[in-house]
Amino acid sequence: MAVNAVHRSGSWDRRRRDALAGFAFTAPAMLHTLVFMLVPAGAALYFSFTEWDMISPARWAGLRNYQEILFDSDLYSDFWKSVRVTALYALLSVPASLVTGFVQAYLIDLLRRGQAFYRLVFYLPVITAEAAVAAIWKWLYDPQFGLINAGLEVVGVRGPDWLGTPGVVIPALALIAAWQSGTAMLIFLAGLKGIPRTYYEAAEVDGANRWRQLGHITLPLLRPTTFYLVVTGVIAALQVFGIVYVLFGGNAGPERSGLSYVLHLYLFGYRNGAMGAASAMSVLLFVTVLLVTAAQFRLVPRQYEG
Repeated sequence: MAVNAVHRSGSWDRRRRDALAGFAFTAPAMLHTLVFMLVPAGAALYFSFTEWDMISPARWAGLRNYQEILFDSDLYSDFWKSVRVTALYALLSVPASLVTGFVQAYLIDLLRRGQAFYRLVFYLPVITAEAAVAAIWKWLYDPQFGLINAGLEVVGVRGPDWLGTPGVVIPALALIAAWQSGTAMLIFLAGLKGIPRTYYEAAEVDGANRWRQLGHITLPLLRPTTFYLVVTGVIAALQVFGIVYVLFGGNAGPERSGLSYVLHLYLFGYRNGAMGAASAMSVLLFVTVLLVTAAQFRLVPRQYEG
């Protein structure tokens, strides 16, 4: 009996030490989530029901901010414009990024040597500072001295003013997003590495060429990977801010054609001193992202989710 009691006591002490060690390892991440995510989210939800200019005390306003944002077209005319701009950006940038990332991953996977080098090259745009990215693309898009228009002139095509023509701004931003598709490339490459080579060997025995292997083996088996990238890509596109702000600043491009949702939220909150309304916009964005993500999971067949 005494031996069993000592054994149970030792097991309890060991489990307690393991639990404390696990808590110690997870505490920094939990603290980060609490301080930088949950507390700001709770504050934004509270301030969305108030009138607050960051100077005077917040005054309770109830649902007034939401009503004015959604239904007062004169006061918040740019709100719906930012919604349209962001939706169009998502529709263009997500497919462009996925196609570019897949092509990069597929070509890298075909290589026998140098895969690490090309992974680094294609991933560099992701970790490049937004200011540097903006400087590079401002030069590339320059209507007179830019490399893109110079290349178009070689083949007899007159290039547009990429950042100065309202109808071209969003496609130009989508092209930048495609250039920064290194994350999609890495995830697609991991998916390609996970496909057993025996499938391709069996297809070759049956006489399938590379294109048939791509259509009947590679793409179907990458559906869960593609679904994940679509979900995360849409979430990121709906929150685009950095590159738009660095390229256009507070002007948001010609005729405000680059006015993304988060840029409008930022400018409205800080320029107009209406942080209560800006907080309401952030809550609406959160709800929109949640609904769009839920719709994607609902509409896509279960097997595509992995």
